[in-house]
This record gives sequence, C-alpha cells and structure tokens, in this order.
Amino acid sequence: MISKAFQDIVSQMAEIFPKRFGIADSQGLVLAYNALEPDEDIMEELVSAASSSDKLLFKNGFTIRSMANKPYAEYIVYVEGTDETAKYCCNAVAVAANNVRHYYDEKYDKTNFMQNIIFDNLISFDLHQQARELHVDCDVPRAVFFIKVTGSGESSIYEVVRNMFPDKERDFVISIDSNNIVLIKELKEVLKPEELEKLAHQILDTANSEIMNQVVIGLSTVASNIDELNTSYKEAQIAIEVGKVFSEEKNILSYDNLGIGRLIYQLPIKLCELFLQEVFKKGDITTLDDETILTINKFFENDLNVSETSRQLFVHRNTLVYRLEKIYKLTGLDLRKFDQAIVFKVAMMVHKYLISNPMKI
Repeated sequence: MISKAFQDIVSQMAEIFPKRFGIADSQGLVLAYNALEPDEDIMEELVSAASSSDKLLFKNGFTIRSMANKPYAEYIVYVEGTDETAKYCCNAVAVAANNVRHYYDEKYDKTNFMQNIIFDNLISFDLHQQARELHVDCDVPRAVFFIKVTGSGESSIYEVVRNMFPDKERDFVISIDSNNIVLIKELKEVLKPEELEKLAHQILDTANSEIMNQVVIGLSTVASNIDELNTSYKEAQIAIEVGKVFSEEKNILSYDNLGIGRLIYQLPIKLCELFLQEVFKKGDITTLDDETILTINKFFENDLNVSETSRQLFVHRNTLVYRLEKIYKLTGLDLRKFDQAIVFKVAMMVHKYLISNPMKI
C-alpha cells in the first residue's frame, strides 16, 4: 500500500524537522502522520484549499501543498505552523512523497498500466509480464470510450466519469487533459455497437447534467483481449476526428458506423486533391452558392427523388430541374444519374475533409 510508503517518509522526515505533519488523500483521509491528525472540518478545508493550486499555501495555521497529479490533487501534505521550518518541511515531504508515488504508480497502479498500453508504451512481453504482476485479466473483453468536452474552460468531466465507474480494479479512467479523458470499460461479454451506444448515452446524459459544457463520445469496437486495447483506443480517437468533420450534429460516434467518412479520413491528402481535380474538370466545387449546396443536400436526403425534393424546398419541379441542369453545366455531373450522384457525394465529403484543417490544403 502506498500509505505505508508515505508513513516511512513521514517517519524519516520527523527526525529532521521538529514539526507535526502528515499526508492526506483528496477525500481528507490521513494516510500518514507523526502525532497530528487534524479535525475532520479542518482537514476538509485544508484539502479544498490545496486542491486549487500546486503552490505552497497557508490555511488555519497550517502550511499545505498539493502533490500535483492531473487532473486533480490526489494527495496533499500538511504541516502545523507557517514559519520557515514549516515551509521547508512541507516542500521536502511533498517532493519525497511525489517521487515515491511516481514509483508506486509505475510499478503497482493498474490505471497507469492501462495508460501505457493505449499509448503503446509497452512491448508485448512486458505487457503480459506486468499484467501477471498486477493480476490484470488479459482475456476479458473491454471497450474504449474517448470522452471529449468541446466547450472552452476547465471541466469536471474526470470526476463525473470516475463517480459513474468507481470500480478501479475493472474500469479505468485516464486523463489526457482537463477536457479529454478515456474510459476503458470491462465487459462481461462482447457487446454489439448499439449496446455500447446505450452505455455512451448514459455517460452523455450524466455529463450533460453535471457540467455546463457539450460532450462528444467516440466508441471503439470491443477489444477481445488486452493486446487489442491500443487498437481500440485509436479507433475511438478516429471516431471523434471523423465525426468532427462529417457528423457535426452527433454527440455519440461509433467507429463501426462511420461509413465512407472513415475511408476518406485515411486517404493521403495528395490523393484527395487529385480526386477533386479529376471530378471537377469543368469547375471547382467552391463555385456553388449556398442555395445550390442546400438543393444538393436535400436532393441526396430524398434519394434523388425530384418530386419530394421540390416539395420540401417549396419550389416548382421545373425550378429544381433547372437547378440540377445548372449544377451539370458547372461541374459536368448530372445528379439525376445514380453513379454520377455517388461521385459528387464523395467529392463533397472529400472537399469537406480537406477544408476541415487548413494544414491539409
């Protein structure tokens, strides 16, 4: 247990600094101390103050400092008094305890182990060796959820998801930064995409009620064993990236349901540019005005049905035919013909993909 390692530090430091001090977790539980355990109310105030900054702070006659561990302060050091000795003691204990925590995380922490897997920091032999040491089941199915807060500013999404999945032995919540986290969810069996989406909707509904920001969730396919987790993580990332370009209106994006957008996303940029040049020999897609683009999109939505499209656009059938003829003259593609409509649809998606990031053009 890390509390034993912390207690060893406190006992050694107590011989150097004539102070009463200790280390507590983010819930105010004192893990190690030398003859001083503050009252519950005071401890709560110390933890609250320390969690807001990683600097040395003073509160209720104590010197306090968080042991920085994004996305929140997992542990804090408190020392009775605010004099220079208290400051030195607090800093020294924080540094020593942080070093021990890093070692402990690398060797014993399952979440850190899972993080190394999805970031591809482990070779296969080390992966299975550490899994045995940590008693991690290699052959249970797991799904990866990439949860992204799209609004600006700090959010509490980590705490929200961690509270939803409190079992740290089976479900792992990994922070990428304050607005991006990854949930690795252990499953009893391999679930279908629609069943994973139900779980994603639960996360989305809870997040929307807890934080004042928009949330987008990317879903992977199910990893049948631990060796496939890195691939599943990449799939969840791709789901977010592809959805950002082709499915802006969706909040839940499944890798299994990305359609042709996934194919386009994986094409080389140069190939995309050559494709557009080949398709639009007569004129560039950018020559089409907003009204024409609206007509095209509505025509595709109605499966190339002229009558239904003209009805929904509140225009005469002949007006719609005129617009389609205009598109044909500008681009050389007749959208009333199925094969040419497909080419045009793909070309629109390729163009959207290229302009989604100026660096790609």
